[in-house]
Amino acid sequence: MLHWLGRHVAVATMCTTILAGASAAARAEDVASFYKGKTVNVVIAFSPGGGYDLYARVLAKFMGRHIPGNPTLVPQNMPGAGTLRAAMYLYSVAPKDGTVIGTFSRSMPLAPLMQLPGANFDATKFTWLGSITKDTVVCVSWKTSPVKTWDDMFKTEYKAGGEGKGADPDVYATLIQKSFGAKVKLVTGYPGSADISLAMERGEVDGLCGVSYSTIRSTHPAWITTKQVNLLVQGALEPDPQMPNVPFMIDLAKTEEQKEILRLSLAPQALARPFVAPPGVPADRAQALQKAFDDTMKDPDFLAETQKLGLDVNPIAGEKVRAMLTQIYATPGDVVKQTRSVMGY
Repeated sequence: MLHWLGRHVAVATMCTTILAGASAAARAEDVASFYKGKTVNVVIAFSPGGGYDLYARVLAKFMGRHIPGNPTLVPQNMPGAGTLRAAMYLYSVAPKDGTVIGTFSRSMPLAPLMQLPGANFDATKFTWLGSITKDTVVCVSWKTSPVKTWDDMFKTEYKAGGEGKGADPDVYATLIQKSFGAKVKLVTGYPGSADISLAMERGEVDGLCGVSYSTIRSTHPAWITTKQVNLLVQGALEPDPQMPNVPFMIDLAKTEEQKEILRLSLAPQALARPFVAPPGVPADRAQALQKAFDDTMKDPDFLAETQKLGLDVNPIAGEKVRAMLTQIYATPGDVVKQTRSVMGY
């Protein structure tokens, strides 16, 4: 009797496994059928020429080969309102069928927590594909600026270019001013970091804060090699070993409370190059997009291209990003309130 029962259970288990495999194959075939011959728009919340734009275009070049059905990915720039325009489009307006993905400022997921006007979304509800790398932000000044060091920012006015409330350059320029008392004057309204860079070179502003060190190395390597800019301060959860002599924000904090505020302010650096699809994408397509993103991060051609362009690749999977944001959203209210103030929200 037990022998028969064991045989019966084994057969039932085998049948269940076969059915599960057949179901998975059917889902994959459905996803491939949906994407075959289609275009997937890649919304880029910045003007062309900056670091976010470059990362998005390289991803678009290779990710389609990893999505079942091999759709064509087409970059679409949508700058405005410090990337809030694109974030709200992706959250509320874009088709929720898996034909749109996008990227926005690494600070934007914190915008609802910081009560940014118009940030009517829950960052944990995006269909998170992941982040291509973590990063470190820096404040820089042009070689002709009288502000050449961190200490100079307390003696001489530093005109910092910005894009709009909630954008990285505005957030970090305000953070430096309010947390440390630096003499920062924010000149905002530029479409993107590439435009601020030109303004800096023309002398309209002294420099910009909140620019990624990886962006400088990939799009403006001569700034570093020929010392065209001064690196004033760096911000992340850990100092970048490539900038051993550049002051680290958290180390500059005078109290433990200030350090806690800075850690929350700088948490987005772990999400340096974030990519999402809208909320509500059908589960099978969402999983296909997430897997395609992960597979692209290991694609030899993608890695060769990013290496050629000097782009860092140190990816974080979508579910890990979501878990990180869930933890951030659970930050005690008093810390959030103080952080909101020093970040200019």
